[in-house]
Amino acid sequence: MELRTTNGGGSALMQMLKSVWPVVSSRGPEADVGVFVLRMTCGLSLALAHGIWKFPIEGGFLAQVARMGLPMPEFLAWAAALSETAGGLLLAVGLFTRPAAMAVIGTMAVVLFDYHAGHPYEHKELSVLYLAMALGVCGTGPGRWSVDALFARRRAQG
Repeated sequence: MELRTTNGGGSALMQMLKSVWPVVSSRGPEADVGVFVLRMTCGLSLALAHGIWKFPIEGGFLAQVARMGLPMPEFLAWAAALSETAGGLLLAVGLFTRPAAMAVIGTMAVVLFDYHAGHPYEHKELSVLYLAMALGVCGTGPGRWSVDALFARRRAQG
């Protein structure tokens, strides 16, 4: 299939996707509800169920990171804890949404492909879900019901 611009202003592939999957082009209220629920679920679950318990960075969690054999385990332990806690809370409210999602993506990639590398899938499942949710939010953006959108509307008004 040739990817050329059509009279409708998009590539032939995008036109095909819009006809098969109308949601691809929809940024209406339904899409914003979905992004809002995704952000809140991912962000709050990650921060409150996983990130916050990693503080203070010492003992068990630092030892887990050190056993992974990665360089600078103390720095990486702090980065993971901040990514999960602060990144999760930022995702939930939709502030600095894409950078927060990228931090979560990086952390979950390390957890999935290093920490859980030899484990069965049921040990990897949460990492896969958080990674997928963060990728989705990073791809779609924060949606209209976010602090980022509020700031963008205020900037546009002058």
